[in-house]
Amino acid sequence: MEIVLIISQEHKTLPKAEIEAVLKAENVHFNLRDHYKGVLILNIPEECSEFLKNIAKRFSYTHEVCKLLIETDKIHINSEIQKYPWNDFITKDYSVRVKRMDKNDKFDTNKVEWELGGIINNLVEGVKVNLKDPQNFLRIIFINGKILVTERLFKVEKKHFYNLKPHKRPFFYPGSMSPKLARCMVNLTGVKKGDLVLDSFCGTGGILIEAGIMGLRVVGADIDERMVEGTIKNLNYCGVKDYEIFQADARNIELPYQVNAIATDPPYGISASTGGEESENLYAKSLITMEKLLKDEGRLCMATPHYMDIHGLVKVTNFEIIEQHQIRMHKSLTRVISLLKKTIY
Repeated sequence: MEIVLIISQEHKTLPKAEIEAVLKAENVHFNLRDHYKGVLILNIPEECSEFLKNIAKRFSYTHEVCKLLIETDKIHINSEIQKYPWNDFITKDYSVRVKRMDKNDKFDTNKVEWELGGIINNLVEGVKVNLKDPQNFLRIIFINGKILVTERLFKVEKKHFYNLKPHKRPFFYPGSMSPKLARCMVNLTGVKKGDLVLDSFCGTGGILIEAGIMGLRVVGADIDERMVEGTIKNLNYCGVKDYEIFQADARNIELPYQVNAIATDPPYGISASTGGEESENLYAKSLITMEKLLKDEGRLCMATPHYMDIHGLVKVTNFEIIEQHQIRMHKSLTRVISLLKKTIY
């Protein structure tokens, strides 16, 4: 079965990396067939379609998950639509929506929707167009000179990421990470439902909130007691129940167990949030501690400023850098998202 994913274009590499990490974590075998700007096409086993909607709920940088029905072009689209066996699955109502991935491709999308919807309406008896809540939502994608006719299986609701923006939570502190990036970082670690995730610099709890909502058990620590109290408030507000939050220095955290994954966004600069220590020393010492807390083969996803030599810092640990993604924040700062694996020698 071929799946078409409409992905965010706000970052070049994170959407694809997140999709691959989630599918691997959920044991879905896949092959990447094509990668266009804003669209991925994957081959997955037919039997995976049953629980694909549940998997898609994890995504942050994916907008829609669709099943590919027809792949054609502008010349052959009408004839291909007429040949397709629509009676096999459209039984009640449907809608047709066109999405242009190339904004320079000028044409009237409303006209195309009416034309294609009309053809289907003439081919299937007893069905009608329903623009509000159709049983079958047909997404037509124009991209790279191709036309992909798909049935949408799942739409990732943006409302969640808007409603849980840092300033909308009970406890807010400037510099908090966006829910979308926080969820992506958790996903990159390859965790499954029920796994234990640690954030040793939990701040206001943004990463732990997303992990908890996805059904993970969460552990968080921060050197600042205000942050600990604020994280607990935010987790309770978001309905996360399975958590352990405490005050601790990330350089010396001790736990009676090891965790499956770590996702964290350490502070940088000399400030109260770093315990008065230079960022590089803070990172180096906390990495050694995180290595001890993480299970063998476990993964750590960490955000750092571009000027931090993360490659040099991991040399004294058993961490191996698997991949990195750069996010330009403003003229003088780029945030680097690094995925590390605890290797066994």
